Amino acid sequence: MAVELTEEFQTAINNALADACPIMWTSTGADGQPTLAFFGTTQAYSDHELAIWMRTTNRGFLARIEDNPKVAMMYRNGPARLAFQIHGEARRVDDPAVKKHVYDAAPEVEQKTDPERLGTAVIVEISRVIQRGAVIMARDGDTGSAD
Repeated sequence: MAVELTEEFQTAINNALADACPIMWTSTGADGQPTLAFFGTTQAYSDHELAIWMRTTNRGFLARIEDNPKVAMMYRNGPARLAFQIHGEARRVDDPAVKKHVYDAAPEVEQKTDPERLGTAVIVEISRVIQRGAVIMARDGDTGSAD
């Protein structure tokens, strides 16, 4: 089984903020304590990657993914009856072309919080997608469970 986000999932992710369904992320640093956060710039970067624009480069999320790149996100749109989790491995990307792409694809309301583009990009390689308690997509070799 491979990870290939469907058009439905990509559209849901890319429109999450506009649809009032912000995506919640979790990351865990060296201390083992999970942290939850909403990132309005979450976007499908490819059919097997997500991206986030981090408007400040001293965010705890960036430090946590340096210690432990494993992250998870949760999407839920009640009226559309669509919910899913995505697990993956995140990395900070300071390449100017990638940063431009991620910033330009972020919602305008989020771009306005960093008009000088002082932030950086995070790319998440998706390891598995979970829906209704079942792994529906997984990177080859991923043996993680749905719970």
